[in-house]
Amino acid sequence: MSESGPAAADLRAQILELVRKYHAAAFPRREFAPGDAIPFAGRVFDAEEMTSLVDSALDFWLTSGRFAALFEKRFARFLGVREAVLANSGSSANLLAFSCLTSPKLGDRRLQPGDEVITAATGFPTTVNPIVQNRCVPVFVDTHIPTYNIDAAQLEDALSPRTRAIMLAHALGNPFDLETVCGFARRHGLWLIEDTCDAVGTTYRGRYAGTFGDLATVSFYPAHHITMGEGGCVLTDKPLLRTLTESFRDWGRDCWCEPGKDNTCGKRFAWQIGELPSGYDHKYTYSHIGYNLKLTDMQAAVGLAQLDKLPKFIEARRKNFRTLRAGLAGMEDVFILPEPTPGSDPSWFGFPLAIREGAPFSRDAVTGYLEANGISTRLLFGGNLVRQPAYRGVAYRAVGELKNADFIMRNVFWVGVYPGLSDAHLEFMIDHLRRVPHELLHATA
Repeated sequence: MSESGPAAADLRAQILELVRKYHAAAFPRREFAPGDAIPFAGRVFDAEEMTSLVDSALDFWLTSGRFAALFEKRFARFLGVREAVLANSGSSANLLAFSCLTSPKLGDRRLQPGDEVITAATGFPTTVNPIVQNRCVPVFVDTHIPTYNIDAAQLEDALSPRTRAIMLAHALGNPFDLETVCGFARRHGLWLIEDTCDAVGTTYRGRYAGTFGDLATVSFYPAHHITMGEGGCVLTDKPLLRTLTESFRDWGRDCWCEPGKDNTCGKRFAWQIGELPSGYDHKYTYSHIGYNLKLTDMQAAVGLAQLDKLPKFIEARRKNFRTLRAGLAGMEDVFILPEPTPGSDPSWFGFPLAIREGAPFSRDAVTGYLEANGISTRLLFGGNLVRQPAYRGVAYRAVGELKNADFIMRNVFWVGVYPGLSDAHLEFMIDHLRRVPHELLHATA
């Protein structure tokens, strides 16, 4: 805090109290009524997030600072990992986690252009894009239905002499088969990156997702389990990987001083690295092709208030999923209902539904009906990613015909389970989903 004395402290307290009053006036609680839109996701916050945000703004420390440092410590402690490195988005976190594995400081284990990386054919593109951007080759494996994760039985078929890493997301909060994937990675000496952007709070055999791989990533976009507006994080138990991640995040510099600090190493002007002159300022020595992907302290301040609510958010997502699953029992003739990965307790991001082959209506007809009734729907992100125009001309390898990925592209959608949904929202959603066969068949009769 950059207060100049008691007067500033008193004014800060008055401002924060006014912010609490403002929140109560500007964001009154509103009960759901039929006709209201039901979003698939959204921010859930109260006065604590607003006061924390303004508290940070009054410091006027516009880059990462005390709030970011505290969030990293508390978030790492919550998940049970050693290191957490904040970034400006989950996509940036994915880029940082993958890029750090290309560092020459990893010696023979560094990833190099042409190396193959096993990933899932179905998912969000920024799980795959860092592989492509670092000139490695994605190897796409088909998806298991109804967990919507990689078909772990195909891992051996995906392996080649060039395979060096695995980068997979936990689909919609449901973890992939961590026992099989981790065992495969260990046997073959592969790096493992867990994209946990949709799965904060998910457990597998009692242990949090994001704590199994060499690195893991998280997103704090408003749709996710906690929000900073924008924001992301890289998790690891390996101090070297933290240092490398921070280097790529902070312009690629060799120096590890925190913002606003100098000479942490005690020899700022005593290094001799590469072909630089002896004593060249370590703060301006670059060991990687990096970026500036830091987030602001104001974002971290929002995240700190959200972190206090995270256990309740996780339980709400699980409860909402259970409610939808029970409410749709008996509709298996037309829908494939989702299933958690054996041994897991997902912190669900969404509730996926597949239209069975042979059903008398299409996925688009169902989503059109729901959207017309105010129920937001989303597809399972990019569907079969090899069909996306962005990957035309990209070198990749696919295991088999990716039939399930194509099925998902044509037949799967999901609805929300986020903590902002009330029992009334869920009852409305269940009612309209149960009406789908009658309504759509009547409309085409």
